Amino acid sequence: MTKDGRYWAGLPPELTWSILSHFGTVDILEKAQKVCKSWHSVCKEPSMWRKINMHNDLGFMDFLTRSRHVAMCRNAVDRSQGGLVEIDIWYFGTDSLLNHIADSSRNLRTLRIAMCHEVNDGLLQAAGKLPFLEELDISYCSFEEETLKAVGKSFPNLKTLKLNYPVLSYSDDEFAIAIAGSMPELRNLQLSGNPYMSNRGLRAILDGCLHLEHLDLRECWRLDLVGDLEKLCAERIRVLRRPGDPTSGPHHMFWL
Repeated sequence: MTKDGRYWAGLPPELTWSILSHFGTVDILEKAQKVCKSWHSVCKEPSMWRKINMHNDLGFMDFLTRSRHVAMCRNAVDRSQGGLVEIDIWYFGTDSLLNHIADSSRNLRTLRIAMCHEVNDGLLQAAGKLPFLEELDISYCSFEEETLKAVGKSFPNLKTLKLNYPVLSYSDDEFAIAIAGSMPELRNLQLSGNPYMSNRGLRAILDGCLHLEHLDLRECWRLDLVGDLEKLCAERIRVLRRPGDPTSGPHHMFWL
């Protein structure tokens, strides 16, 4: 019983589930499930873990903090019992963790591993195990053009790719050509902070991704959207963010 008379343990399970669904994964595992036995029981239900949100603003993590987050993430994935459809982890992702997610979650639709600098070959290893993936966020990461090409071919249903501010700064248009040649079903493409992509790369994307509706090109400074290219973008792209359009903070890639 709380001070204002509310009896949390007596809530119907479906109402408890609704309340807890608004909590982040870390809060559920470290706090909410310890409130009472009934909450703990709801927190063990696989349906609670269809979506795992461990997106945080901690930035740099020491070894112990990183290890604790990896362990919590594995626990949450296991609790889903194969029902996981969306996972959002920042900073602490590793090849081993990504493979655990892929091995356990064939039905995954959304994978966000932004700023996970320890993910390398694990993305390729996981790709073939996630045939239904529709959204991939690898912003602030480091992947070669060949990896992008292989990933695109492994995810035939990919609709959204977020590749903002890559740690590996692409020096030419090859990454854009890799996207154009391997991800034909894209609807939403975010490429903020790719300063070396030229009109050649953009045209390849427009020619290869014929279903594209949303395109973020902010801070892609080599682009010159004039003439036929500007006309093509106007005709094909429903929501276009141009190189000089303003940004709205450090995580402005999440504008959709």
